[in-house]
Amino acid sequence: MKVTRAALPFFPPFLPLCQRLLPGRLAGLSVTLLRATALELAILAGHLLLYPTGVFQERRSPSAPLPAPDGAAQLPTETKPPVVLLHGFIDNRSVFVLLRRSLAQHGRQQVESLNYSPLTCDIRTAAELLGRHIEEICERTGSERVDIVGHSLGGLIARYYVQRLGGDVRVGTLVTLGTPHSGTRVAPLANAHPIVRQMRPGSALLDELTRPAPGCRTHFVSFWSDLDHLMDPLETACIDHPDLMVQNVRVSGIGHLALPVHPAVATGIRQALDAEGTGAEAAARAGGLTVA
Repeated sequence: MKVTRAALPFFPPFLPLCQRLLPGRLAGLSVTLLRATALELAILAGHLLLYPTGVFQERRSPSAPLPAPDGAAQLPTETKPPVVLLHGFIDNRSVFVLLRRSLAQHGRQQVESLNYSPLTCDIRTAAELLGRHIEEICERTGSERVDIVGHSLGGLIARYYVQRLGGDVRVGTLVTLGTPHSGTRVAPLANAHPIVRQMRPGSALLDELTRPAPGCRTHFVSFWSDLDHLMDPLETACIDHPDLMVQNVRVSGIGHLALPVHPAVATGIRQALDAEGTGAEAAARAGGLTVA
């Protein structure tokens, strides 16, 4: 699956000049990087405006379906497992506003965004809390399993729950977006925060995730971007484990903040969830998602 043109909120006027001044391949890379940076800044600005709306945990009613966006027709689909959305570090559920609308429009009747405390200092503790939330969701909805989409740190919390706390019994598909599965070296000054230290290469927590996980029933789909400024190295957002069922999908042309927002990625997520990975496999065989 390829997307050849991304709709940007603005187009920097100096991009055509870069194309004329730089050699072909370098110009293409520079223009792509500038576009991705412009998109990241626009998304950051929009997210800062929406952030207060997601500070508190959302209210839930028993088995209440999420309404489709205004003016959008609900597509007829069979009953599907609830989807749990888990945000990244120092963030909240507001980051998933567009993604949850997309999921709702395409048949996901039960979509829940969970907040974990910004004061959380241990991924293991957050994973245990996630497990309790999922048990409550299953009891409330009558579903035996859920799917999870985790952005950045949220993906790591969900993976720990699945792989180390027996969560594969409850989680059918886990989709991660820009998650540092092997650790990231970015922003060394942030090491003062315990969770950041757990996301460093070689941490005790990441070592736990390299241990054998025979019989793990969850299917993993990891979307990683070649312009993700928070992943160092970039490939740390891929999952590499011999016991796990994994598809790693490369996304070209957008950065870290755009992963839970961009419509092309949302399409890939829906395919991965709806077809239990076959959509992600097709994207991987086609070279991933290209957003230019």
